[in-house]
Amino acid sequence: MAATPTREVARRVFASEFNDASYTFKESDDERAPVYVLLPTGERANRVFLVGTLTETEDVGEDSEYWQGRVVDPNGGTFFMYAGQYQPDAASMLRELEPPAYVAVVGKPRTYETDDGEVNVSVRPESISQVDEATRDRWVVETAQRTLDRIQAFDDEDGAEMDEYVQMASEQYDLPVENYRRAAVGALESLEGEQRDAPEA
Repeated sequence: MAATPTREVARRVFASEFNDASYTFKESDDERAPVYVLLPTGERANRVFLVGTLTETEDVGEDSEYWQGRVVDPNGGTFFMYAGQYQPDAASMLRELEPPAYVAVVGKPRTYETDDGEVNVSVRPESISQVDEATRDRWVVETAQRTLDRIQAFDDEDGAEMDEYVQMASEQYDLPVENYRRAAVGALESLEGEQRDAPEA
């Protein structure tokens, strides 16, 4: 009996790091092997989990419905997601939701090379659900923690003991991981600012 493939852990990541994650790879030659995107902080991701504000939805399809959604995180970074006939549940959510709305999205990273050689990164959503502000706030705190943990591991590696994905990230990206530390801290500070400014219940 064939083993059932285990579902990959959905990584939490802020938009600034996700949009920089332009390098993809497989770990085997099997055509059905999962495609991973390499996060600049040295983690592979076959699925991502994000929560933010859905600010815009648009049917960009020509012959059939193909929905684009923009989700913004607390730093103002934007995740783009696209859902069509092969993601019917996600497409119907994008059709029905009225922005602005807090949403939680689980999906697969997809990269696309533009005509001028830029690599754009988007999400192909598996599920989209409307959530409340408290869920968004929890995601921000957990994502900041995971990001800082990845940066700590990245900074702690020395040449001899370097984790393979950290090594891959340091070879593939010429990006200071300090950018992502700032994003994590900025997201936490924006959350504190919101809570400070919120009227007393």
